Amino acid sequence: MKILVTGYKGFIAQNLIPQLSDHEVSVFEWGEDEPVIEGLDWVIHLGAESSTTETNVEKVMTKNYDFSMWLLSKCIDHGVNMQYASSASVYGKGIEFSEESPKDPRTPYAWSKYLFDREAFQLNHAGDIVLQGMRYFNVYGPHEDRKGSQASVYHQFQQQFSETGRVKVFEGSENFYRDFIYVNDAISMQMALMETGQSGVWNIGSGKIASIMDVAKLFTNNIDVIPFPKNLEHSYQEHTCADITKLKQTLGI
Repeated sequence: MKILVTGYKGFIAQNLIPQLSDHEVSVFEWGEDEPVIEGLDWVIHLGAESSTTETNVEKVMTKNYDFSMWLLSKCIDHGVNMQYASSASVYGKGIEFSEESPKDPRTPYAWSKYLFDREAFQLNHAGDIVLQGMRYFNVYGPHEDRKGSQASVYHQFQQQFSETGRVKVFEGSENFYRDFIYVNDAISMQMALMETGQSGVWNIGSGKIASIMDVAKLFTNNIDVIPFPKNLEHSYQEHTCADITKLKQTLGI
């Protein structure tokens, strides 16, 4: 197959592309010439302004919504299937995490993902192409170095421990829970979904949780508790856990 991967310099793409060695792969990164869509079989759209703390709404919407809608329209025009990265941030401070649960986006990033989820399937209302949204939970693994403060706590704690022998956690981290999934497991899920030929949005997570404090203790007991940042109080998700019922049903697992 001929596959275009956007955001190829990013964390997930860096792990995905080596697994596509049996296919003809082209790549695109923001700022490069517009990608050629005609003649492709799939676009895997991973490129985004990924900072959940970015406050420049125009910047986020231009990259995450406007460009994504342009890309989807080109895929529909040329009959090219599309798989794209969504996010568990759309659930906000909600307590239910199935694909149909109420949405509560609280940052420009979360809103951009929610709006594209919402509009994409209206644009593809006739089912012209296979359209698949991957609603990632907390993905971790190799190639997180360039993510900085947006890297998973696994990566951040590992880096802190290697540099100082200690790790820092926010006050209350024993009560902050996340659904962590290893990047290659996430990629296996989305590759399997491509093979189904079905359209829809799926949670990509483990369906299990661990506290931030528990993750810190995997590295050391030398833990420094720091004040919770004021700028995160409105948007910080205290608990996420993917309901993967739909994913299991689709993949027959």
